Amino acid sequence: MSASTFDSGKEFLSDLLKELASGELQLPDFQRGWVWDDEHIRSLIASVASAYPIGAVMMLETGGDTRFQPRGVEGVSFGSRKPEPDRLILDGQQRLTSLFQATLLGRVVETQNAKKQRIKRWYYFDMRKAIAGEMEEAVVGLPEARQIVNWRGEVERDYSTRALEYEACLFPLTDVFDSSEWRRGFADHWHRAEDKSELFDTFEKRVLSTVAKYQIPVITLKRNTPKVAVCQVFEKVNTGGVALNAFELVTATYAADNFSLRDDWFGPRENLGGRRGKLWQDPVLKGVQETDFLQAVTLLHTLNVLLTQIERVQ
Repeated sequence: MSASTFDSGKEFLSDLLKELASGELQLPDFQRGWVWDDEHIRSLIASVASAYPIGAVMMLETGGDTRFQPRGVEGVSFGSRKPEPDRLILDGQQRLTSLFQATLLGRVVETQNAKKQRIKRWYYFDMRKAIAGEMEEAVVGLPEARQIVNWRGEVERDYSTRALEYEACLFPLTDVFDSSEWRRGFADHWHRAEDKSELFDTFEKRVLSTVAKYQIPVITLKRNTPKVAVCQVFEKVNTGGVALNAFELVTATYAADNFSLRDDWFGPRENLGGRRGKLWQDPVLKGVQETDFLQAVTLLHTLNVLLTQIERVQ
C-alpha cells in the first residue's frame, strides 16, 4: 500500500474515548465483539498510567466508496439517534473499548475472569501504591457492590460510598478525566490534612496528568482506499493479540462484497434465525459451530475440485 493511502500521527486518548461516546468513532459491523478479561483491562490501565506504549490503532475514514455498516463499541447506546461516524476502528477495538468502559461508560464493566466466568467490575487506583511506583498492583477491580466478601458472604472491606473511597485512598477510574469534584470531597473528608493534600498532589502529578496527556499512535486509512485492501489490512493486523478465528477473518473478507457472513450464520442481531438456527433444528447438527461449518464446506469444495480433476484425467 502506498504512503498516499494513509496518514499517521498521535492523538490524545481522552479525545478518542470521547469520540467513542459521541459516535464519531465506531466499528465496522464485521468486527468481532469486545472480549477482554479483567486481568487484561487492569494491565492496560497500568500501562497507560505508567506512560508505557500500548500499541498503535488503525482506522478508516468514512465517506468514500468503501462503505461498511457501522456500530458503536460495547456499552455505547445511541438510542433512536444514529450518528454517522467519521472513522471506523480496524485495529485497536479491544484496547479502546476496555479503556472506555473503565473510564467514560459510567456503568459497571461486564467482563470475565481468568476462568472465563462472567464478572462485573469497577476500576480504581490505589493512590498510595500508584505514587510508590507499584502500578500493576495499584489498579484495583472491585465487584459491582464495591465490597469484598469472604466465603461466608461477610463483608470484609467496604468501598461502597464516596466517604469509604476517601478513607481507603481509592480513586475511581470513572473520574480520571475530571477529578475536581472527587478531590474536593477527599479534601473535606480528611479536613484538608496536609499529608493527604500532599498525597493527592503527588498522585495528580504522577498519575492523573499522565493519563490526561497520554497519546496513542493512530494510522488512518484514507477514504479512497479500496474495500478489498481494507479487508486485507484488517486480516493482517488482527492476527495477533486476541486472535480472530477463521470465521471472523472470512467475515471481513466477505464484507468486501457487501455480504454479512455473521448475519447469514447467526441471523439479524445474532438470534437463532440464521443458518445456525436452521441447522440446529436437526438433532445431529445441533451444536455445530461456525468454524466447524466453514471447515465442512471447505472440505466438500476441495473434494469436488479433486473429483472434477480426476474425471478430466480419465
